[in-house]
Amino acid sequence: MDSAIVDKAWDKWVPGNVGSSGNPLKAAILINYDPTGPSRLLSTIAEQEGIDLYPVELKQFIDFMRRGNLPTETFSLGSNQYIVTSIHENWFAARCLNTTQPAGEGAIVMQTAVYVLIALYDGSIGSASQAMAAADQFASQLTRKNF
Repeated sequence: MDSAIVDKAWDKWVPGNVGSSGNPLKAAILINYDPTGPSRLLSTIAEQEGIDLYPVELKQFIDFMRRGNLPTETFSLGSNQYIVTSIHENWFAARCLNTTQPAGEGAIVMQTAVYVLIALYDGSIGSASQAMAAADQFASQLTRKNF
């Protein structure tokens, strides 16, 4: 895995997709994640934009991913708690349970061979579609690079 290629792809993807007004995502996190690795290994944050999390704060999320009980459990990212609303082959969508946003908040979580991309957005169905497209664009770059 060449982190320089991932860094370059991230730096190219972020400006048009994350953080600024009019972009589909309010935040994104890229986590090194190997589901076949020993559970004692701590997954690390490869990249993040629009949110400040530490690896220790991701432990509950990584444990949630490893257990694989997506439809029956909730997960936390920072101070927000999420519930999974739809599950697909290599990604799932979730809605925030404790949001203060009138239109709501959500997350798209996509898994590649060695990364998990978490794309956070504000809004409902239209926003979710835009977030999905943005997340898929980056995940497909990682897949093409065999990450």
